[in-house]
Amino acid sequence: MATVDSNVAEVDAVSGGDDVGDALHRPRILPNPNVACMPVDRNSAYYNMNYKRRGMAIIFNHEKFDTHALKQRNGTNVDREKLKETLIDLGFQVTVHDDLKCKEITKIVEQVAGSDHSDCDCFLLAVLSHGEMGIIHARDNPYKPESLWKPFTADKCPTLAGKPKLFFLQACQGDKLDGGITLQKRTEVDGGAMGYKIPTHADFLIVYSTIPGFYSWRNTTNGSWFMQALCCELEDKGTSVHILTLLTFVLQRVALDFESNTPGNIFMHQKKQIPCINSMLTRLLQFTRKDVDKK
Repeated sequence: MATVDSNVAEVDAVSGGDDVGDALHRPRILPNPNVACMPVDRNSAYYNMNYKRRGMAIIFNHEKFDTHALKQRNGTNVDREKLKETLIDLGFQVTVHDDLKCKEITKIVEQVAGSDHSDCDCFLLAVLSHGEMGIIHARDNPYKPESLWKPFTADKCPTLAGKPKLFFLQACQGDKLDGGITLQKRTEVDGGAMGYKIPTHADFLIVYSTIPGFYSWRNTTNGSWFMQALCCELEDKGTSVHILTLLTFVLQRVALDFESNTPGNIFMHQKKQIPCINSMLTRLLQFTRKDVDKK
């Protein structure tokens, strides 16, 4: 393990030793001249969800694609409408974009990241599309999903610094299929006010509809399994439990309530799915009730 020069590392006052990294080379220190307003006290257990507005929610919905290799995503408009309605009920200002090209998505993301979110609780972005390992498909070209949240890091979007930034990705991450396993009972016997620094990548929540490498299922009539479960749990528990508790029940719904039904294709028949949560949240997030204008 390589150590970091003393002019880079800071002394750990508790242990008396040097803070070192596990990288092979000296870490590149990025300049961070920005100073942002503190949304909550340093040791607050909860995010502040009592701003004037809940915040913006952007939905990138993809049904049709320019390349013939990508099939039309029948059922995605059901997801779009249900998610839009659910987020509006939670107080979000929702904007939907259908079948955009890669450059159009990039432009909108940069514009939104450059907006003033000072009076907002949080920010949310959802993508409904085809995907593969490490990429999501726009109408014309694929792109890396991290390009969606990089513009919202605290140094680039200071009015969202210290606030939750939520990303939900309904897309495949590969072509592997999960056959699941049946569980059975074995026997009856088993029965302060001072300023503080945060990492620029803190306070993100990124939720994928499936785990890396695996297929993500969508019903052509009812929409994707993940979006069905997410909207249902947000409607039932959106303002009564913490978001990670809520998402645990989303995973439970997808894992237990859904199974593929394709008897004409045994290879795809009776398969399962489990979403994947990547949390960089540093506090508990629970939506408060807000007056909603549905006009």
